[in-house]
Amino acid sequence: MKYIVVLCDGMADEPLEELGGRTPLEAARTVNMDSLAKVSEIGMVRTVPEGMAPGSDTANLSVIGYDPKEYYTGRSPLEALSIGADMALDDVSFRCNLVTLSEEEERYEDRHILDHSSGEISTEEAAELLSALSEGVKREGYTFYVGTSYRHLLIQKNGKVTELTAPHDILTKRIGEYLPEDGVLREMMVKSYDILKDHPVNKRRRTEGKNPANSAWFWGAGTRPALRSFEEKNGVKGAMISAVDLLKGIAVGAGMDNIVVEGANGGLDTNYAGKAQAAVKALTEDGYDFVYVHIEAPDEMGHQGSFQDKITAIERIDEQIIGPVRTALEDAGTDFRMLILPDHPTPVRVRTHTSDPIPYLLYDSTEYIAGMDTYSEKTGKQTGVFVEKGYRLMDHLLEKDTEQ
Repeated sequence: MKYIVVLCDGMADEPLEELGGRTPLEAARTVNMDSLAKVSEIGMVRTVPEGMAPGSDTANLSVIGYDPKEYYTGRSPLEALSIGADMALDDVSFRCNLVTLSEEEERYEDRHILDHSSGEISTEEAAELLSALSEGVKREGYTFYVGTSYRHLLIQKNGKVTELTAPHDILTKRIGEYLPEDGVLREMMVKSYDILKDHPVNKRRRTEGKNPANSAWFWGAGTRPALRSFEEKNGVKGAMISAVDLLKGIAVGAGMDNIVVEGANGGLDTNYAGKAQAAVKALTEDGYDFVYVHIEAPDEMGHQGSFQDKITAIERIDEQIIGPVRTALEDAGTDFRMLILPDHPTPVRVRTHTSDPIPYLLYDSTEYIAGMDTYSEKTGKQTGVFVEKGYRLMDHLLEKDTEQ
């Protein structure tokens, strides 16, 4: 038996008036998911434990089978594992987003976050900006690391974990009341605007009609995590396919292999088909028992507040990943169990994560189950199946059933 998770980041949503009271998942054309739904277990699962912030960090840890209350030490340390940052036990890491701030105000504190991702800036452009930032705000004990797109890191030697605000949680709001209390971090953010606003990369982006990456924003502080080996824990050899450093870092921490797919970029135009092909190859040729395919696009489109693009992302996942993976594994004569789900909702109305339970679909190629006509938030609730502790869903997928 082979096992595959297709994690559609942020796919769950709320009914929208613009869609006639449907969610983007309900409005999307999802022929393959709905075909599976008819013969699959459908239910709801709480991936974000009560009292914890609804992030892709806590939620994906939960889906992969690690209780966030036991293993979570912060978001950015997981990303640090991915990019190979040198991090001692007493170091603290911070996510460093390159964001777009409004520019008409005189004081930094009066500006607003217009875009948490600077228009999903390319990694190449971001690297130039990080180089200027690293040189311009150089402080002893602080080191910048280049990540992917707008997602980067700052490591502080012998640091202290500080409560900070995620930029996607305060889109369009005045930033003054959300700036760090830590004087050094605050000073670095203010100075970053002066360094980046007129950088050649941003001048070029403005002429191209793109959002400038004109400020650093620090958040997601934490210390180095220690995850138990996924293979030791579950008895299966696993691999991760993701364009996002957070997921790659979880894989590194769990002793899973990261499979790199050319053209996978975490955006709407990511290489969906390449991810599907890599997953099939891993399971049928390369000796892996388990593959976790993570697609960031629905989450990004939720943050952008675009239900049209979110629908497009869902449809591309259905057409270019779900369908081809199922067909290829069946054609290869491989028995498999497939789990399809988001990690958390990212409703386009609020443009940030929520902690509501999410719908899941579990398909077994060797077993017939009377399912539902479609896979959606609504049908997930209608079945009455509910997994309260999300980290136990992995045991269910791997047929290591425990009490839900």
